[in-house]
Amino acid sequence: MIQSHTDTPQVVFAHGKESGPWGSKIQHLARIAEALGFGVDSPDYQGVDDPQARVEQLLALAPTGAPLVLVGSSMGGYVSAMSCQRLEPTALLLMAPALYLDGYPGEPANCPADTVVVHGWDDNVVPLESSLRFARERRAELHVVADGHRLAGSIDFIGQVFARQLRRNHSG
Repeated sequence: MIQSHTDTPQVVFAHGKESGPWGSKIQHLARIAEALGFGVDSPDYQGVDDPQARVEQLLALAPTGAPLVLVGSSMGGYVSAMSCQRLEPTALLLMAPALYLDGYPGEPANCPADTVVVHGWDDNVVPLESSLRFARERRAELHVVADGHRLAGSIDFIGQVFARQLRRNHSG
């Protein structure tokens, strides 16, 4: 559970539109985070179809941590990226983020220097161009993998990328 105003390192996940708070990707990444000394939380956004309402839900939780790492997949990627302005995370991991799409307004601001994006070449839900634009404008680390939108075949690779990112942001 998220602890407000803590010096404990925290990872907060934001799941996609049609998944749940503890789907297979989040479970895999949560185990990695916990092994590296991070507390983890994954709020339940099920039934909240408006992406801006999900952003407000995350902001209302006001997660903090030293460091704070936001992780989002698809609609959750939008939620995590759009929350950076107020939450000021140390690091951000986005998987096939639903950015620059109809119904997903705004431009993410104040994204951390340690931002990593993973997107599948064969994604038929969110165009690869969305991640290319986001990463290019921020000079973010970008991995394009031979996979689809769910990135199910890339979970081990994403775990390795995530573990490196967490190690860069925490010595625990």
